[in-house]
Amino acid sequence: MESWEPPRKEETMGNAIYKLVDGKGRVLIPKALREAANLEYGGIVRLGLSEGKVTVRRVDVIEPGDQSPEAVEAYVHAALKTMPDSTKLEFLAELSGLLQKKEV
Repeated sequence: MESWEPPRKEETMGNAIYKLVDGKGRVLIPKALREAANLEYGGIVRLGLSEGKVTVRRVDVIEPGDQSPEAVEAYVHAALKTMPDSTKLEFLAELSGLLQKKEV
């Protein structure tokens, strides 16, 4: 009689990798896949749904017309990665000023 073992958090079968979705709907993309897709911390991914399949695609630029808060935040993060430090400081000062005005 074979002994039963609980499924592991990550099991591979061929090229497929199986992951559990946590209570907040998050899935950890394994390091090997992130490296292969050139996904880095702060990188932008586009999530899609087609025929019951969720897709994840790395993007460098947000698609025109998408002005959702998530898209704008992703765009700002991407832009900050390429800005010189002096521009980042100017941007930070401007945002700080806007926040101070909002609090008054």
